[in-house]
Amino acid sequence: MKEWIYIIIGWNFGTFLLMGADKFLAVKNMRRISEQTLLTVAFVMGGFGSLLGSILFRHKTRKWKFRLLLPVALLFNLSVLFLIWYYLL
Repeated sequence: MKEWIYIIIGWNFGTFLLMGADKFLAVKNMRRISEQTLLTVAFVMGGFGSLLGSILFRHKTRKWKFRLLLPVALLFNLSVLFLIWYYLL
């Protein structure tokens, strides 16, 4: 079980860095990470890192899609974790 916790923490750290990288690329007017990729990694157990990265880097905070879907991704991730904990552990 401990391994899964480390994997989820690492994945969220990666999604946090991905938001920071996209913000950096945006400032430098370079090729960006697609919105679909950013939202996909958020829904695949990276909701906390994506939401935290969005807030701290002030990235994608004005886009309605991200304002709505990043908190939804976090709630989805927490629901999945609860169901795994409740039914499998």
